[in-house]
Amino acid sequence: MTGNRYAELHAISNFTFLRGASHPEELVTRAHALAYDALALTDECSMAGMVRAHVKAKEIGMKLIIGSEFVLEDGVRMALLAPDMAGYASLCAVISRARRRAAKGAYELTREDIAAAAGDCLALLFSRAVRPGILDEHGAAASDAAWLREAFGDHAWLALEYHCDGLDRRRLDTYRRIARASAVPLLASGNVHLHASRRRLLQDVLTAIRLGVPVAEAGVALHPNGEWYLHGLERLERRFPPDLLRETLAVAERCRFGLDELRYEYPEAFTPRGRTPYQHLRRLSVAGMHRRFPGGVPSRVRDSVLAELRLIGELRYEAYFLTVHDIVEFARGRGILCQGRGSAANSAVCYCLGITEVDPSRMDLLFERFVSRERNEPPDIDVDFEHERREEVIQYIYRKYGRDHAALTATVITYRPKSAIRDVGKALGLGAQQVEELAANLSWWDGNQVLPERIREAGFDPDSPVFRQLSWLTAEIMGFPRHLSQHTGGFVIGHRPLSTLVPIENAAMPERTVIQWDKDDIDALGLLKVDCLGLGMLSAIRRCLALIAEHAGEHYTLSTIPAEDPSTYDMICNADTMGVFQVESRAQMAMLPRLAPRNFYDLVIEVAIVRPGPIQGDMVHPYLKRRRALEPVSYPSEAVRQVLERTLGIPIFQEQVIKLATVAAGFTPGEADGLRRSMAAWRRRGGLEHYRAKLIEGMRVRGYETAFAERIYQQILGFGEYGFPESHAASFALLVYASSWMKRHHPAAFTCALLNSQPMGFYAPAQLVQDVARHGVEVRPVDINTSEWDCTLEATGNGLALRLGLRLVKHLSRAGADALVTARAGAPFRDSRDFAHRAGVDRDDRNALAAAGALNSIGSHRHRAAWDLAGAVPELVMLHDAWPGEAAPLLRPPGPGETVRADYASTGLTLGPHPLALLRAELDRRRVRTAARIQATPDGTRVRVAGLVTCRQRPSSANNVAFVTLEDETGYVNLVVWKRIADRDRRALTASRLMAAYGEVQRDGQVI
Repeated sequence: MTGNRYAELHAISNFTFLRGASHPEELVTRAHALAYDALALTDECSMAGMVRAHVKAKEIGMKLIIGSEFVLEDGVRMALLAPDMAGYASLCAVISRARRRAAKGAYELTREDIAAAAGDCLALLFSRAVRPGILDEHGAAASDAAWLREAFGDHAWLALEYHCDGLDRRRLDTYRRIARASAVPLLASGNVHLHASRRRLLQDVLTAIRLGVPVAEAGVALHPNGEWYLHGLERLERRFPPDLLRETLAVAERCRFGLDELRYEYPEAFTPRGRTPYQHLRRLSVAGMHRRFPGGVPSRVRDSVLAELRLIGELRYEAYFLTVHDIVEFARGRGILCQGRGSAANSAVCYCLGITEVDPSRMDLLFERFVSRERNEPPDIDVDFEHERREEVIQYIYRKYGRDHAALTATVITYRPKSAIRDVGKALGLGAQQVEELAANLSWWDGNQVLPERIREAGFDPDSPVFRQLSWLTAEIMGFPRHLSQHTGGFVIGHRPLSTLVPIENAAMPERTVIQWDKDDIDALGLLKVDCLGLGMLSAIRRCLALIAEHAGEHYTLSTIPAEDPSTYDMICNADTMGVFQVESRAQMAMLPRLAPRNFYDLVIEVAIVRPGPIQGDMVHPYLKRRRALEPVSYPSEAVRQVLERTLGIPIFQEQVIKLATVAAGFTPGEADGLRRSMAAWRRRGGLEHYRAKLIEGMRVRGYETAFAERIYQQILGFGEYGFPESHAASFALLVYASSWMKRHHPAAFTCALLNSQPMGFYAPAQLVQDVARHGVEVRPVDINTSEWDCTLEATGNGLALRLGLRLVKHLSRAGADALVTARAGAPFRDSRDFAHRAGVDRDDRNALAAAGALNSIGSHRHRAAWDLAGAVPELVMLHDAWPGEAAPLLRPPGPGETVRADYASTGLTLGPHPLALLRAELDRRRVRTAARIQATPDGTRVRVAGLVTCRQRPSSANNVAFVTLEDETGYVNLVVWKRIADRDRRALTASRLMAAYGEVQRDGQVI
């Protein structure tokens, strides 16, 4: 007997996609609850779920063994376990080799590949199915065991699995003989697919989804029973002989490797000959410091740079900074606009290196949040690049460091309601049309759940057996990983081949490779990651700066745009921010008049305060009251004053919480950073409770009142709903100001740049065009004789007009647009006939241009242009002037309503009357007020409003309240829809394009 001891050496999680039916954390937690000595996670040719298992095992004190299972080309099933660092590196290399030689989602592996890991890894050979008269000690299993012994020596075991299929006794006898004959020890194995038996039905459904058939047709592909879960020790002792259980402990004892042992090596720094990485970084930083401050470097900045350089050198982070600097320099050399954010904004060194444009002399950021001697983990720098040119940066990184040393991080694609209802519905045998009707009736509105009323609305009975089963299974599968995809730009770059650190596999996109871990996994292990992200606003800003230089002769960069411009802040305070970065949402527009930002730091606060964290932590209203002098500002100590003075005694940023924990509760910098990490994760995993006692007791012994300490703790809990770091807010605020300044002083250029950078931002081109027209800018339609592919600016007597580009014409190909522009270079098109024969565009492109009204300037309204072009045929040169005489049909021009409908259908916007203007007479009869009249309506007045729906929101921090923005010909109205009304009128609320509402006007200063 084992004395009730056992180690499970073969368990797969749901990261063996569509096979395993439990999360890695569930397996670890259940094994610990059952008092197992150890658990080996052996997902098939994968390490994708290993970090999650590692984090949970470390948290609860469970021994985790790292392994992976494989099915070889000849059908052999086996697993490799990593006993030490060498074994782990070898295992990762095997997985990488298998994945890289196959298409995404598959792998190929031979016995020779597996044998390459002999001497480093432990090998388990799993039992084959036993059938009387077919398999004995002379059969395939005996041959497999002999090969295993020859390849792995004393690193090999036979793993016996019980299947409760009536053949377990025969299987045991057979493998006893094979073990003796091959001298390969025999041990017990569970082949675990789920942590608890209640997941058996879900496991069957996953199998059916994988095979693409209903469960009823899956047949023998399904497990024959539900025994493939983690069993209690007493049941295992009844099932397996004692020696087989003891052998599992012997293997577990040999496996002593954990992911905490991984030692990341920074990529080799590319430095000039004769100069160390530190010397090179110092030289670049000092040169940048003088370039940033040509009139003299402030002593505070100089001291910060030198102090940061000393700490960077002490912790040997030079290669990290040089790597990011090199990437940024490449982008700048190609004219790609970029901006560092996140922790980068904390660093004076990053400012001097040009990684960020946030001037440290204007901020007071916590460097310990960026680089900590106690924490000793890599800093985190994210760099945003123009979204249309980020691929150039990605391919540069691959070229410079090589695919063995650089790879994108993964993103785990998980089941959401629509994908869950589709896959589970098909597995349960529902028809394709039924499944689509169910999925179409779901929306973001309901969150991650499939409500019975949505099933009923789709015409089905939620209480029927099949739909009760559907509801339970979709709830169970929600959040399950479906497959690995590639991160938008998170790179891991290493000195050693990455395949010795983490497996690498092919991405779906050609010439892309990804590691099997995602961003959270990388953070949990403290590995270097550089986020090269795409940001649409940077594309727009770069375009706008170029337009300003071309048409106004003014040359600016992000860092030279005139600072602290009063008229720009006037515009921001009036919430005139459509199209502006970050502060264009309904919630931000409602906050701007209240907060009334008048300087850069006010913008930093504005960016951070309209977030779930400050809202849930009840920080917004106290801050606004203090800013309006409606509540006194007080501090319990001078130390707290220094932390909170700039935010009027209210902690708005994560960094302030860290400082408070340090100065008021006695936390070390490392403990404070641990608090920050727990803050970010507690809503998902808990784990803040143990900080509560330390925080409150630490403040109490330092003389702070318990009420103050409790309030700080509750605010910390609020940050679990997403609190914004000051460093991120500072980087974003810079883009807020730059885009606001452009909108204020160069509205035509700004809107032109936004339209040419679509898709991006909060508003569609229709709203952007309406907005710039209200600001007095003439907007000219798409025209075959003047429009380029992009929108352009044209000089007028009063300034600049915005000419809409061919890119806005739906169904027009880029090739057709280029051919048109080339053809008219010699001479403009005279009429429809001339266009049809000279433009060089096909019938589909001609029809698209006619439908968009692009031929109006040459005398062809939509109806006439469509008629003329419908009969156009290729013209022979010799018959160039032989146009057949044909009477022009009397086609009436389209009316206003037809024009508006056609405009929206063909370009998504109209330059004619607003749709609501066409309905205004009827709306007036119904006493529906315009948005302009609402501006002058007293608080508490009951009114009717109507408009096009431009925005719907139901943020998690709003307690199920919905927000809708309506647009009419005079402006915008914001609706606040309470849950009762939202539930009653859900279909109208979620699906309407034109909406009317009856409600009460609420005013708070300028906010309505």
